[in-house]
Amino acid sequence: MDEFVVTPAWLSARLEESESQAHPQVRIVDVREPWEFEGIGHVPGAVNVPFDRFRDEGDADRGMLPGADVFADLMEEAGIEPDDTVVAYDDTHGVFAARFVVTALLYGHDDVRLLDGDYSAWNREYETTSDAPEVEASTYEPAPLALEDSPLIEREDVEDAIDRGALLVDTREQFEFEEARLPGAVRFDWREVVDDETRGLKPRAEIEALLEDRGITPDRELVLYCNTARRISHTYAVLRALGYEDVSFYEGSLTEWLAADGRVESGPVSADSEG
Repeated sequence: MDEFVVTPAWLSARLEESESQAHPQVRIVDVREPWEFEGIGHVPGAVNVPFDRFRDEGDADRGMLPGADVFADLMEEAGIEPDDTVVAYDDTHGVFAARFVVTALLYGHDDVRLLDGDYSAWNREYETTSDAPEVEASTYEPAPLALEDSPLIEREDVEDAIDRGALLVDTREQFEFEEARLPGAVRFDWREVVDDETRGLKPRAEIEALLEDRGITPDRELVLYCNTARRISHTYAVLRALGYEDVSFYEGSLTEWLAADGRVESGPVSADSEG
């Protein structure tokens, strides 16, 4: 899907090409815990950047973006150059890796991809290793997207979007949605696009049909939210791969909305509203 979400076969072919080059064009980021990376194994050449290292763990902004300087330090430590093609993966259907992908995009890394499936999908057909990669530190200058180019929006922007009739998309589970949701939101659980057997994304036509059933179409202005912006990262990556253009990313999500006493709806919704 537009090569923004890439297959294991695509990655394997690019790794073979990189072996003959002095500076690799493809760098792989494994966002699992270190014990998984070292003990279970990883994609050859991958570097480990655990999920909790690229989100703000402070009490005020838990789960939020880490800051440009922190992200740059992580990329330098991982030996990643600004012009590298970066492919991220996890072993959770891509939801944690998608958070890395979106974070990198927001800090100006142009070429970053999500591995379709996850480590288990790769492990079915391709070689893995437990060997630690040799990493030479890089120099990395982040270039955060300008406000007009960024999908990030603040709470006030969400309020304006509601007034304009934008479609708010809640990517959480049913019980969370019924407990509290933004006004007028429709629910689209991020996992609906994942095939549990292959661990990768469902066929494009099937995903588009699922989205259309909820009114999530390319002609609509869309605002994505969840609780702390992890799950919307996966949905954002899928929508971008499908060519959706008017998609906003509410980083604060419901956590910030509730803290600001924003208006919410609750309770069951009709079958029509759920698609």
